[in-house]
Amino acid sequence: MKNNLLNIFVIVLLALLLIGGSVMAEDSLAEIQEKGKMVVGLDDSFPPMGFRDENGEIVGFDIDLAKEAAKRMGVEVEFKAVDWDGVILSLKNGMIDAIWNGLTITPEREESIDFSQPYLENSQSIVVQADSDIETKADLAGKVVGIQLGSSAVSAVESEPEVLDTFKELRKFSNNTEALMDLQTGRVQAVVLDVIVGRYYISQRPGQFKVLEEDFGGEKYGVGIRDGAVSFRKALNAALDEMIADGTAAEISEKWFGEDIVLK
Repeated sequence: MKNNLLNIFVIVLLALLLIGGSVMAEDSLAEIQEKGKMVVGLDDSFPPMGFRDENGEIVGFDIDLAKEAAKRMGVEVEFKAVDWDGVILSLKNGMIDAIWNGLTITPEREESIDFSQPYLENSQSIVVQADSDIETKADLAGKVVGIQLGSSAVSAVESEPEVLDTFKELRKFSNNTEALMDLQTGRVQAVVLDVIVGRYYISQRPGQFKVLEEDFGGEKYGVGIRDGAVSFRKALNAALDEMIADGTAAEISEKWFGEDIVLK
């Protein structure tokens, strides 16, 4: 009899914990609305998604999207620069409410956080100096290749060990700006990074760099949120859908890319 009562107690306790967890998850939007702002974590040297302009202000494509989405959810938005290698930990610890900064949706990340619907397609491109004789991935053999620490480019390159093993070195940087500076000075011979970012850098430095036709695979961007933040995710997706439907997302895309590249 005592064992039966103990079993019943354990079952009831587990049920209450599950119900409590669901309530907490469903309160994710209310918590953000109560504090009046959505805190977005980002690498503030990641143009054109999010970076600091000549006045030190954080600007970019994702910045404009996040501002518009926050307005439609009835809250302000605060942008917080964080170490990209630890950005997911910052999200899980509650330091930020979202990662909105060209965040690639990957199976590894989906194991620990949730995502909004995808809103952009991307690929991991190879950028070299404009006069480089590197034309394919095979030409990277014996070369020093730069990459951003903690980026999806790392897993993309590591997924092709037959290519990675031919590198002289895979040199990791805290951000893409540093990697491209080393590419410009010849300390690395190639940099693997998001094609959207690579083409933006090339447009800002005509004649210095080029993007190879070969890449390390396609991917999609999404907004990273805490696992279980159901109501927040629902509201965020609704805001994105509205922005796509009324053309606001297209206007923001044309501002930064010269064309509408937002996923429909």
